[in-house]
Amino acid sequence: MAWLQVRDDELVPAVDPGALLRDRLAAAGLPGAVGLMTTRSLDSHDDATAHHGAVSARCIATVGLGNALRAGDPPGRSRLGTINLLCRVSAPLSPEAQLEALALAAEARTLAVREAGVVSTRTGRPASGTGTDCIVIAAPRAGDAAVFAGKHTVLGHVIGASVLDAIRRGIDRQARERAAPATGAANPVTGAADPVTGAANPATGAVRQ
Repeated sequence: MAWLQVRDDELVPAVDPGALLRDRLAAAGLPGAVGLMTTRSLDSHDDATAHHGAVSARCIATVGLGNALRAGDPPGRSRLGTINLLCRVSAPLSPEAQLEALALAAEARTLAVREAGVVSTRTGRPASGTGTDCIVIAAPRAGDAAVFAGKHTVLGHVIGASVLDAIRRGIDRQARERAAPATGAANPVTGAADPVTGAANPATGAVRQ
């Protein structure tokens, strides 16, 4: 799992973002990694963990809102600004539970956006996310897989709580940044913290799972 920070001018319409990500991951020695790409500084990531007994979920997110949109908005050219999140749970998940976890993470993301009053950059109506959001759910492979991960379950509780917390923090962080005087360009090669060891990869923000 790796985050890649790119410059605004690297994502012009003529660029294939998938090819760009694959090439950068290969160059970093991570050709098989799941990748998330953002123009946000990786120093601006937010990290939240929720526990319930022996079960936990950890969410790491980068939050940009320049491309905020509402589900059902008219199609059109995208803008820079996306919400990327990784949610790692402590228990194995069945395929059905993986789908529930993904849906719940998306719901928690949207709840945070709605609570903050973010509006669509296209219509001015209440936004539900951005036009380029990406969500990754990670879980152990070994062990008995949970069959369910909805709101009535402990897994659903920690997934929803961790994602909601991380996205709220990211939205608050961006609001503070917008309110503060400009301090110069972001460092394009700063790494996000490794969710397992706390170490940072300075080139890609790679995280080991």
